[in-house]
Amino acid sequence: MEFNSYAFIILFSITILFYNILKGNYRKYILLLASAVFIGYYHLAFLAVAIGLSTLTYFGAKLISCAKTEKRQSLWFHISVILNLLALGGFKYIVFIQDNILQLIGGFGLDLPPLVNKVFLPLGISFYVFQSISYLIEVYWEEQEVEENYFDFMLYMLFFMKFISGPIERPQDFLPQIKSKYTFNYYQVVSGLQLIGIGLFKKLVIADRLAPYLNDIFSSVHNYSGAQLVMATFIYPIQLYADFSGYTDMAIGGARIFGFELSPNFNRPFIAKTITDFWRRWHMSLSFWVRDYIYEPLAASRRAWRQWGVMYALVITFVLLGLWHGASWNFIIYGLIQGVVVCYEMKTSRIRNKLDKRFPKLFGIYSILRTYIIFSLSLLFFRIEKFSDVIYMFKHSVDGISTSFKELNLGMNDHNIIILFSALLLIFVFEYFQDKSDILSKLSKKHIIIRWTAYYCLAFIILLCGVFDSGDFIYIQF
Repeated sequence: MEFNSYAFIILFSITILFYNILKGNYRKYILLLASAVFIGYYHLAFLAVAIGLSTLTYFGAKLISCAKTEKRQSLWFHISVILNLLALGGFKYIVFIQDNILQLIGGFGLDLPPLVNKVFLPLGISFYVFQSISYLIEVYWEEQEVEENYFDFMLYMLFFMKFISGPIERPQDFLPQIKSKYTFNYYQVVSGLQLIGIGLFKKLVIADRLAPYLNDIFSSVHNYSGAQLVMATFIYPIQLYADFSGYTDMAIGGARIFGFELSPNFNRPFIAKTITDFWRRWHMSLSFWVRDYIYEPLAASRRAWRQWGVMYALVITFVLLGLWHGASWNFIIYGLIQGVVVCYEMKTSRIRNKLDKRFPKLFGIYSILRTYIIFSLSLLFFRIEKFSDVIYMFKHSVDGISTSFKELNLGMNDHNIIILFSALLLIFVFEYFQDKSDILSKLSKKHIIIRWTAYYCLAFIILLCGVFDSGDFIYIQF
């Protein structure tokens, strides 16, 4: 039930209707029911796993809170976190771990059959397990009071607007909103609908128009020229951004219509001058999660190592961030590249700051391009399943570059190229002015003719230029 599907539109509309008709706690129950329908629509097993882990976390936190000694608190905390991680590992990593162990044993001449061939991956498990762990940590650190209301906690865990792919919400940010009294706010609803429109534009006009061409190239890299491989490499970050930030815009906008504010996930990442800054702007809820709960405790535990301790913590954190995305060595390499580059940037910060002061514009442009290129190249490990295909792309992108310039269009006709170029220009210009002066808020206060002209234009462009036979959001697989 994708956000851009008819099934979701029906569910969303019915939920809004009853949410505004009913009063008090019934509103929460409507949202819980809608969330259960949303998750169960994919598979009832997904709903059962989500409810089971959420219930485990709810009672685990209560045991931590009720424990009378620090030792008992620590015991219940570690049991609760380990059970969540075992669930995540069992569903997501068990086959990967098994295959690597069997391969290692095979090196000693022992050929053992696999015990597990395939395990289904519950929808959204990577996201809501991280939410569970953040809640348990905050309760254990006594930064968050334990939630007594089971249904409030279940809504925090299962709320359908953020369930598939986040944002990963902190308990102190979301739980108070559940308890606050809802009052209809016209401007809040308008703002939510505006974000949904922007998200649909990114997803349908940009991401899904690029998807079939890039999917063909990345699924059969040996069939394409070096020029086409280079173009695909540097266009893919744009598709991924349009897809994931489009989803996030719709999630935040939809939640806002119900009176909830979700955490931002993107902040113009392609203007970042370093990979360090890039990860403060890209998938922010995940970046800040690993910073607070993995990097900072690791760095603090290795304080005696000084700068080497910081670099150790950075590399481990980014490797785990890469592994969070999926069970393969390619994702580990993807994370490792981020960590190594961030360490390099830390070691060279002094000389880069001097160059930035001496040649601000020139070095600024160079830094933005350098960051984009590094991220684009690292994303090959994120996007392509086979390590050998990634290596082929690196080799052939250089060796086979002397091809016809016409191949740079990746098989797209002029009509699609014009739409894509115009849509990208519109989005980047919009994001620039939105960042500077919040033009969406200003638009909602303009004269009705101006407002509705802008809304009809956006709807017309989406209906005329959108690709409606698209696949899933990219991050649904994680």
